[in-house]
Amino acid sequence: MQTVSEDLFGQALLDAAQPVPEGLTDGAGRPAGRRYAVYRNNVAVSLREALAVGFPALERLIGAENFGRVAGLYLRQEPPASPLMAGYGAGFPAFLAGLPPLAHMKFLPDVARLELALRRSYHAADSTPIDPAVLQGLDEAALGAARLRLAPSAILLRSAWPVLSIWSHALATDAPKPVARAEDVLVARPGFDPEPHLLPKGGGAFLAAVLNGSRFDAALERAGADFDLPATLTLLLQTGALCAIDVKESPDGTAVRPA
Repeated sequence: MQTVSEDLFGQALLDAAQPVPEGLTDGAGRPAGRRYAVYRNNVAVSLREALAVGFPALERLIGAENFGRVAGLYLRQEPPASPLMAGYGAGFPAFLAGLPPLAHMKFLPDVARLELALRRSYHAADSTPIDPAVLQGLDEAALGAARLRLAPSAILLRSAWPVLSIWSHALATDAPKPVARAEDVLVARPGFDPEPHLLPKGGGAFLAAVLNGSRFDAALERAGADFDLPATLTLLLQTGALCAIDVKESPDGTAVRPA
């Protein structure tokens, strides 16, 4: 009896232009042409719908019909690698960046990254935010030597485009029209649902250094002279994005700066 390989079955399943694999039969041993076509259509529709749910702003920006075409191209190039659909579309930003018909909308990949960040934040592990009193209780030397740790649900997105403004304008009719500028965004999950927040000037550089393991004083230096530290720390505390502060101390209780 002729068998059909999983690779051949999957390739034909995601590409309607390919013929039904030879040797494929239904439960009664008959050629499975029509049944396979119905199954193939259902799979493609389901994957396109999953992408539309995961990238609602993108669908609004390019229109449902165009999004369906783009999603169809993507799902054939990058079919799901896992039955867990929560992670499907991880390669969508890079795919959009390499798609010639959308080359004039250079901000689209970053909008896709923002929508992925919101999804990843939603599914990230829980953590306990720090008590603001812990931060307030550190003297200047201890704070400078400390390393901040962000919650697993806290994600930084840095963009050369007004990515948060574009995303907001696409989904909310009352959102202001985006202004041409770079925007750094913190995605945080203070409760059950993640939220994106525009970072003040220097906030992106500061958090990038924090996420890279830099001490507080080094991260502060990377942020630049115009950095609004109080506003950034307030945002981290209010959104539950700060889960720990690591400080080394000497036996007499004074701060020891890590090497």
